[in-house]
Amino acid sequence: MAYLVTFHWGWLLASALLGLGMGWIAVVHRGQGVSKRTARWLAALAAALVAAALAQLIPGRPGYWLDLGLTMFAVYLVGCAVGSWLRDRVLSRHVPAA
Repeated sequence: MAYLVTFHWGWLLASALLGLGMGWIAVVHRGQGVSKRTARWLAALAAALVAAALAQLIPGRPGYWLDLGLTMFAVYLVGCAVGSWLRDRVLSRHVPAA
């Protein structure tokens, strides 16, 4: 993990900034979400990829790229959560107490 952070910090920073921006604007867009069936399928796919990475089932360069991709995805999701939280804190409308 330290190797990925040391040598790919630029990509990880870009993932965090992209996630921050997407988290900030995500609450503005009121589009259709994915269905429950699709969400379950995507969650199962993500769990299988994490399990494959933890068990080191994919050797060599493809395993390295899987680890980097999963790390970038995790950093992106954290950026999304932080961006959404910041937008809520900065732009929330407080109703005065009556």
